[in-house]
Amino acid sequence: MQVLTSESIVLRGSDDVVLVRQAARKLAVSLGFGIVDQTKLVTASSELARNTVDYAGGGTVLLETLREDRKSGVRLVFEDQGPGIPDIDLALRDGYTSGSGMGLGLGGAKRLSHEFEITSTPGIGTRIAIVRWK
Repeated sequence: MQVLTSESIVLRGSDDVVLVRQAARKLAVSLGFGIVDQTKLVTASSELARNTVDYAGGGTVLLETLREDRKSGVRLVFEDQGPGIPDIDLALRDGYTSGSGMGLGLGGAKRLSHEFEITSTPGIGTRIAIVRWK
């Protein structure tokens, strides 16, 4: 897999969540994603950016365009040094929330992505990587 472009955004608040949404859409459009794939990527990026801000107190996201064989994609890697997720399987279940949300964020982001990888250590932080291919 080849990384074509890379950009990092610091996530501190709601304005940064908007920046992530805009950057994800821009990358998807630049690769020729259709409107449905654009929407799926933007929605997943918004959910994960919001979680990073709300539950971890902030972090970063790395946005990359990828090339693998004949397909193009966008990878987003969210990292934080927040409280971590003690039970990832539980957190991925629809309806589970550790806050006041609807409990669709992590599981929804996973369903909207072609690839989803999460690692989390309580007290250390969380890393979530998603990929959407064209």
